[in-house]
Amino acid sequence: MIHEPTTSLAADRFRLRADAQPPAASFADDVRRGLTATPKVLYPKYFYDALGSRLFEAICELPEYYPTRAEAEIFRQHAGEIAAALDGREGRLRLVELGSGDAQKTRLLIEAVLARQGSLDYLPIDISGTALEQSADRLLAYPDLRITAVVADYQTALRNLRREPRPAGADRTLVLFLGSTIGNLDPAERAGLLRDVRALLTPGDALLLGADLDKAEEILIPAYDDPLGVTAAFNLNLLVRINRELGGAFDLAAFRHRARYDREKGRIEMHLESLRDQTVPIRALRLEIPFQAGETIHTESSYKFRPGQIDELAAATGFSLRRIWYDSSRRFGSHLLVAG
Repeated sequence: MIHEPTTSLAADRFRLRADAQPPAASFADDVRRGLTATPKVLYPKYFYDALGSRLFEAICELPEYYPTRAEAEIFRQHAGEIAAALDGREGRLRLVELGSGDAQKTRLLIEAVLARQGSLDYLPIDISGTALEQSADRLLAYPDLRITAVVADYQTALRNLRREPRPAGADRTLVLFLGSTIGNLDPAERAGLLRDVRALLTPGDALLLGADLDKAEEILIPAYDDPLGVTAAFNLNLLVRINRELGGAFDLAAFRHRARYDREKGRIEMHLESLRDQTVPIRALRLEIPFQAGETIHTESSYKFRPGQIDELAAATGFSLRRIWYDSSRRFGSHLLVAG
C-alpha cells in the first residue's frame, strides 16, 4: 500500500509504503506466552512505546552508555571511506537500511555518498511509519535524495525488495544494519537475517554491520545499569505498559531491574526480578501470574562479539569480511561484509 506523503515532505522524492506481512502476534498474545513460560520472558520489541522511546533516547545520552557515541564517531571519521568501499563496480550506489529509526548516524553516510555520486536512492525499513516520516522530513533537505520508506518487519521487506527491479542506474547496493541490533538476536536468528539480506544482493554488494565488541564487565554492566536509574525505568516500563494496556496489577516497587553478564554466552542480560513471593493478576488476559522471591522475567539479551565471530557469521551466510572500522577506544566495530 502506498501512502501519500505528508504536506511537509517533498512529494516527488518521498514514498511511504506499508508492505503486506504475515499477521503478527499481538502484545497480549506475547505477554500471555512469555509470562506463562518457564523461565518467564518479555520481548524487547515492546520496550518502545511512547515513554519507552523517550527513555531510550535518554539512555543514549548517558556517559555510561557508549555504543551510540562510538558508532557515531566511526561515521564522523570514516563516512567517506565507507561510501567509497564498493568503488570498482559500475553504477550508482543505493542504500537500504534495516531499522532506520531517526537515521541520525545514517545522515553522515548519506552526505558522503551524495558528495561522490550526486544523487542517491535511500530505502529505510522500520516497523514505525511515524519514525520513517519524521526522519524523511529532515533528510529531504538534501535535494538530490530520493526516499522510499517501507513499513514492515525486516524479513517481509527484504523478500518484497528481492522481487522488484532496482532503480535505473543503481547497480550497487549497500545494506545498513547499525546500532549493534544484531546483538539482540540469538545465533540462529542472526544467521537467518543475514541469509535474507544476502538473498537481496548480487555478488559484490555489501552489508555494513554494526556490532558491539566484547569488553570488561566493569564497562558493560554500567552501560545497562546506570547509576541514575534510567535503564531501570526503561525496563520497568514494560510492566507499566502491561498495567495500562492489559489491566495488569504489577506493583513496580515489588520488582527491580537487574543487568548481568553471562560470560559463557557472551551477552548482557536484562531482567526484572521479583522482590517477594507474589501473584499478579492481568485482567485482560484472565490470568494470575505467580512469582517467587528472586524469580526474574528475562527482557533482553545483548550479545557482545569476540574476535573471529563476525568472520564466522559472514562465512556461514554467503559473505566475506572485507574491513572493520573501529572507534578510537575500539569498543565498537562497523563491519563491511561483501556478498560472494
